[in-house]
Amino acid sequence: MKNLQVVEKGFSSVPIIDIQTLVSGKDDRYSVASQIKQACRESGFFYIIGHGVDENLQQRLEELSRQFFAQDLETKLQIRMALAGIAWRGYFPLGGELTSGKPDLKEGIYFGAQLGEEHPLVQAGTPMHGSNLFPANIPQFGETVLEYLEAMTNLGHTLMIGIALSLGLEESYFADCYTSDPLVLFRIFNYPPNLSPSDGEPLWGVGEHTDYGVLTILKQDDSGGLEVKSKSGWVAAPPVPGSFVCNIGDMLEKMTAGFYRSTPHRVQNQSQNHRLSFPFFFDPNFDVEVKPIQLDNIVVNDHIGDRWDQANLHDFRGSYGDYVLSKVSKVFPELRRSIL
Repeated sequence: MKNLQVVEKGFSSVPIIDIQTLVSGKDDRYSVASQIKQACRESGFFYIIGHGVDENLQQRLEELSRQFFAQDLETKLQIRMALAGIAWRGYFPLGGELTSGKPDLKEGIYFGAQLGEEHPLVQAGTPMHGSNLFPANIPQFGETVLEYLEAMTNLGHTLMIGIALSLGLEESYFADCYTSDPLVLFRIFNYPPNLSPSDGEPLWGVGEHTDYGVLTILKQDDSGGLEVKSKSGWVAAPPVPGSFVCNIGDMLEKMTAGFYRSTPHRVQNQSQNHRLSFPFFFDPNFDVEVKPIQLDNIVVNDHIGDRWDQANLHDFRGSYGDYVLSKVSKVFPELRRSIL
């Protein structure tokens, strides 16, 4: 592996990439891969259009989610996370999730791959694996979430082909080595209307952070509020009709030895409406050991001060499960003490 110096520049906007040829498997998908490479090098974020995910499914998911969050707290707590145990699924109330030790100004529901009690990983008591909790009083909610999970998992596999090609790897590299049985995590978040005092500190829906895994695919409503950190300051990533926002996570940064970087981002709902967002995390197999990919012309960028949390990803040793549990347990410390 070559250790070359790279001068990183700031970016002023998040690029939009049409991935239709990647989805269809046509020859010019290498053009898409080239655009993905540029986006991952410059910002770590990009919009995708031409993804083929059914718009009616997305609309149905958003309508059912608004219906859920409009309920009183007692009703929502009927699927609270504590009921799911180590499967780590269900609802958490406003302020129930922490970022860097501070409560986020949002409520939400955690989901994952639907696994029955007979599944080997469930039988083994593997954290973050099991059955989802769905509201019994909202028909179609559960089946809509599961349909969306299937669509996004397929899209995740497709995008990882594009990322593999962008790195000069065989298209099946990630599926062969890391994502044959991906840990798929899905969240639905509701951010209340802007509550920040005009003369005080802003109240963050989610504070500055990076994502843990390989790839995040985000559906957001039309409220706005997502910001991405550039060398030159914070850059807005407003809603683009028909698109998803994609960003790479810590494990892809580690795999590429810093060639691709997981970019800090944050959310502040500045609108007067409730803001819904739907982040889908396509992550490595839970038990796979994450190692650097052997590539030419890759920069080992391990300057601790470069990261928002002063951490050094290149020092981490272990499985992805080890890494994600160490992170998620800080997000829900009370839940960690009770079930892990």
